[in-house]
This record gives sequence, structure tokens and C-alpha cells, in this order.
Amino acid sequence: MVYISKVYTKAGDGGRTMLASGEKVAKDHQRIRAYGDIDELNATLGMVRVEIAREPRKEGAEVFLQELDAQLGRIQQELFNLGAELSYPEPDEPSDMPRLSLRADHVETLEKNIDGWNAPLQPLKSFILPGGGAIAAACHVSRTVCRRAEREIVTLALSGEQVSEVALRYVNRLSDYFFVLSRALADRLGYTETLWVPEKT
Repeated sequence: MVYISKVYTKAGDGGRTMLASGEKVAKDHQRIRAYGDIDELNATLGMVRVEIAREPRKEGAEVFLQELDAQLGRIQQELFNLGAELSYPEPDEPSDMPRLSLRADHVETLEKNIDGWNAPLQPLKSFILPGGGAIAAACHVSRTVCRRAEREIVTLALSGEQVSEVALRYVNRLSDYFFVLSRALADRLGYTETLWVPEKT
């Protein structure tokens, strides 16, 4: 259980912060950048869920939107676990505290979700422009923030820092999830997808 008694501590006023291990690093340290982007990604999911709540309930859409909201709620929890995992520079170091991390079954569940949303969709004949209704557009924002988070985590791994293979697979799959989901939303809620037409540029 996390207990927060005071919001500000003034400990970071000098531009440094503390990892979960207790190590103090600069706030622009690559590990901070990595889990900071995961935090930002989680915030965008909050906005997607707000748009779900505001979406007019067209006939037949209620069950679909409830299932989607439940999936996003689960993913928000998983992203918090991923942020906690990334905050430990030495995940294998002995600790009295339980360590949160993503597991292979989290990736497998995402893949099942992607396949489920993608199955009824028509194949794409061109790239699509972000849009397709308010929820779908919000999913495109989540997709692009997820890609940035993935780049930061890859940079962290390439710098010699420890990053789990599962974490890398998860964020890679998650951006695909948001892309497919944006298409499924446009399809199920009756919005038009705008295709990229190079000849019009």
C-alpha cells in the first residue's frame, strides 16, 4: 500500500530526483525520461476513457464501449506497474519490497485484444489520418505517445541499463493496440476514416 501524506517535498528543487532504489539522479536521466513517458501515456488513456463516457450511446454500442473501457482500465494498471518496474535500475537486486513488473501473459492478452478488434475490419489500402471520431482521435494521441515512450525505453536499454524484454515487447504491442482500436472505434461507432492520398499533397 502506498501512503502519501504530503504532495510536495522540495527535495527535487535542485533538478534531481530519487529512483525506487534510493539512488539520486538528474531529472533528465534516461530512466526518468522512460518512465515519465509511460506516466504521460497513462494520462492520455484517462482522456480516452473520458471521451468514452461522453460518447453518445448509439444503439448496440453500450456493450462495446463497456468492454473497451474495462480493457483500458486494465492497461492503466499495467502501465503503473511498468513505471514502477522502470524506476528500479537493478531489478534483480534483493529487496524487502515486492517488485512490480510486467509478465509475458500481459503481452499475450494485448495480442488477443488486438486480434479481437482487428478481425471484423476491412484491410487497409492506404495509411489513415488521425481522426475517426473523438475517441479514435484520442487513441491516435495515445499511439504516438506510446511510440515515444518505446523510443525512450529502447534508448535506456541501448545505454547499458537493465530493461526487461517483456517491457519492450509490451510497449511495442501497445502502440499497435491503439492503432487497431482507433479503426475499430470508427467502424463500430459509425465514423469515417480519412485515408492518406499522396496525390492530394
